[in-house]
Amino acid sequence: MQGARVNLKGWQQAAVAFGSAFGALLDPRRADLIAALGETTGKPAFQRVLQRMRNSAEGRDVLLERPRVISTQVSHAWDMPQNTFGAAYAQFMGSRNFSPDDRPPVRFMDTDELAYVATRAREVHDFWHVLFGLPTNLIGETALKVIEFEQMFLPMCMLSVVGGSARFNEKQRTLFFQHYFPWASKAGLKCTDLMSVYYEKHFHEDLDEVRRNWGIIPCPDPKRRSV
Repeated sequence: MQGARVNLKGWQQAAVAFGSAFGALLDPRRADLIAALGETTGKPAFQRVLQRMRNSAEGRDVLLERPRVISTQVSHAWDMPQNTFGAAYAQFMGSRNFSPDDRPPVRFMDTDELAYVATRAREVHDFWHVLFGLPTNLIGETALKVIEFEQMFLPMCMLSVVGGSARFNEKQRTLFFQHYFPWASKAGLKCTDLMSVYYEKHFHEDLDEVRRNWGIIPCPDPKRRSV
């Protein structure tokens, strides 16, 4: 991570943030632009996350050992028994043909420690999809950004919610604000500090059990919201 970092002056950070925000609005599929926006606007938030991790025993272990969510380090999830967190993660990734190696690298953090925190936030994204039971469509991704904002207060997350909801059709917008948004706002506040969790050490545990331990409220089925 050290060699990939780019040190920017204040005006350069502002220029990258503006350009990334504009480009991401034009093409929300550009993960590199969204990542750059998160880094250039999120330093204070990542500093607060870093401090919380230092104050947590499990968070300190993560900072000390610096696990990476890459195929060479999480492949054992595919060997976990059914109903475990690891098996659920493997099924989530495999059914979508996702690779944990596809995330863009962090480039615009000042220190190696902050760069790792930003990397960790990016790499645990799919763990959160599994834990909260969210799909990877536009509504699911936007709902997860609400939870990420509640957990980390990254400006990029709220910008993503605004940008994502602007792309909804009328039916999707109604569903999101009546069902997903209220649930996500509550779920993000109620659960534990998810950035201080050493997920890889819990792969062997029952999925429902880790959800209970971490205060996770899975997303209710929107088809049953009126029942």
